[in-house]
Amino acid sequence: MTHNSSRFDGKTALITGGTSGMGLATAHRLIAEGAEVVVTGRDKTRLDAAVAELGERAYGIAGDVTDLGDLDTMVAVVADRFGRLDVVFANAGIGSFQPIDQVTGALFDDVIGANVKAAFFTIQKALPLLPDHAAIVINASFGLHRGVPGTALYSASKAAVHNLTRTLAAELAPRRIRVNSVSPGYIDTPAFRAELSEEAQQGAAGLSPAGRVGTSEDVAAAAAFLASGDATYINGHDLRVDGGLTAVDAAALL
Repeated sequence: MTHNSSRFDGKTALITGGTSGMGLATAHRLIAEGAEVVVTGRDKTRLDAAVAELGERAYGIAGDVTDLGDLDTMVAVVADRFGRLDVVFANAGIGSFQPIDQVTGALFDDVIGANVKAAFFTIQKALPLLPDHAAIVINASFGLHRGVPGTALYSASKAAVHNLTRTLAAELAPRRIRVNSVSPGYIDTPAFRAELSEEAQQGAAGLSPAGRVGTSEDVAAAAAFLASGDATYINGHDLRVDGGLTAVDAAALL
């Protein structure tokens, strides 16, 4: 995959949940294109390993993005070290899949906290550091475009963050701050491999017209595009990175 090595020269990006999967791949992509990147994560050991892998233009801040005190600390550290943020990728979140009758109040709070509250307050807290014409990208999911049994809570949380995308695109328009989301389909991440059997992973590949599951790098390329100057006329949009999963009936292609 080719990179434009200068799209993010002189820019600083914040990526929440940047220690693995799509967040880590996006950090690699932005650094390859010239950015300095701040990554966050709850696990200090994993965070240190990610920063070591990313190299000298990466900086890690440990903390829980569902904790407003931790978010305040993270933003204060970014302000002190970098002074500004040009890109925010609100990527942190969790998957949770069960029938509606198995959703407890505690589970509801956990999923909404990780997927909605964290994105909302990450952006709110980061806003004072964003100059005019900055870019925000939120990680949503193909689930907001398709009804899948056993995903009511998760899909509702991701529909909420895309509605946040559209609302903030309007609210921040006077500052020309663009807000978009990406909706990954089935993506080969550590969580994907941990949650699905080998058979289920192969089945997921067969559901996409692309004939495969996506890679974290596929999502990173989309997030980098939306955050870049190449997307200055794209705002309030959800970019599906799903190999055609939600647009094309794969069975009809057989």
